[in-house]
Amino acid sequence: MVAWWKQAFFVVLGVAALAVFSQAGSAVAGDYSFKVHNKSDVGITKVLVREAGGSWGSFDIGTMIEPGRTAKLVWAKHTNNQDCEQWIKVVYADGSEAKATKFDFCEDNLEIEFE
Repeated sequence: MVAWWKQAFFVVLGVAALAVFSQAGSAVAGDYSFKVHNKSDVGITKVLVREAGGSWGSFDIGTMIEPGRTAKLVWAKHTNNQDCEQWIKVVYADGSEAKATKFDFCEDNLEIEFE
């Protein structure tokens, strides 16, 4: 009777582990990201994006992306059904803005540089 409980325990443990790993894998697979590299001498305080004809939305970048630094930005889940091609611009700490440029955010390992 003891052997049966041990066997049942390991089956339940195995099923639980499989469930945890499958959940973790699906969470990672759904994250879309890109990198912003600040090549300017001024910090970036906002990263703004929009679909063609849409309104600007912003990423949470913390306080700023310091000059010379690169930040990885992750899209919110609710944007997963949006177009790959979107416009992006940044706002610098001195109040100036970069010119909006269109990028394909479905591109693997996308890194955008702002000077």
